Amino acid sequence: MDPEELAARARQGEVFHGQRMLPGAWVVLRVDGRGFSRFTEARYEKPFDPVFHQFMVRTASVMLEELQGVYAYTQSDEISVLFRPDWALFDRSVEKVVSLAAGLASATFTHAAGVPAVFDGRAWLGASERAVLDYFLWRQADGSRCSLHGWCYWTLRKEGRSAAQATRELDGKPVSYKNELLFQRGINFNDVPLWQRRGSGVWWEAYQKEGVDPRDGRRTQTLRRRLKVDSELPMKEAYEHLVRGLLAAPGAEAD
Repeated sequence: MDPEELAARARQGEVFHGQRMLPGAWVVLRVDGRGFSRFTEARYEKPFDPVFHQFMVRTASVMLEELQGVYAYTQSDEISVLFRPDWALFDRSVEKVVSLAAGLASATFTHAAGVPAVFDGRAWLGASERAVLDYFLWRQADGSRCSLHGWCYWTLRKEGRSAAQATRELDGKPVSYKNELLFQRGINFNDVPLWQRRGSGVWWEAYQKEGVDPRDGRRTQTLRRRLKVDSELPMKEAYEHLVRGLLAAPGAEAD
């Protein structure tokens, strides 16, 4: 068989290769740790480990920088990275960008932690800034809910409950019950570090970089950008205001 004919026939099986993300839509690439419940239980302090969180922040920062996103948000073992409507990496190929996001996250976290770790990936599309704001409000609310549950679950586990017993005790219980459960054990959930309750954000911060023109020795200033990490994010309306400002921020040359 002619090699070109063989290649053409074989490529017919790549049925998803032509899928592209909608032009003009905001894009979020989200990665989640695969099997991280077991992975973290064997290696990190529960319910939250500062070292693990720093690895996640490092991974989010690399994804934001390498893929040239606008904003990255991480809570627990997930990372969401936002891209503008004109973002055109790999011509917005769904296969390419989702697999690249998962691969980059896996490689970065593995390098930081020194043990193999795997992430899966997915893509989210938003037609408006309102949709983007709602997405990040949703992920932060989910992070806060999971944080409270995790604190309760691991508090019970450390008291001797089995995984099944702790799960049953918390199943269907409201927020007030969970807060009281912790309070009775001397834990005020409002005093838990903010990064545990709200996650952390990474974005590009513009600043003026001073330099010297080698031709005449004049001092110069150039608008540059660098990554900023915030582990004390606000919530609700204040968080929405923060993200809205990032969507409108002008670009600057990377440092």
